[in-house]
Amino acid sequence: MTTHRAPKTAAHPAQPVERAVMAALVLAVIAGLAWIGGMIYTVTGWSS
Repeated sequence: MTTHRAPKTAAHPAQPVERAVMAALVLAVIAGLAWIGGMIYTVTGWSS
C-alpha cells in the first residue's frame, strides 16, 4: 500500500536569483541617491 507524498521541491532554485535581484536593487538605490547628492552638490556649487 502506497501513501501519498507531496512531490519534493528543488532546494529553493529561485533563491540565488532573488539574492542577485535584491543586490541589484540595493545598488541601484545607492547609485540613485549618490546621483541625487551629486546633483544637489553641483547646483549648490553653481549658485555660490
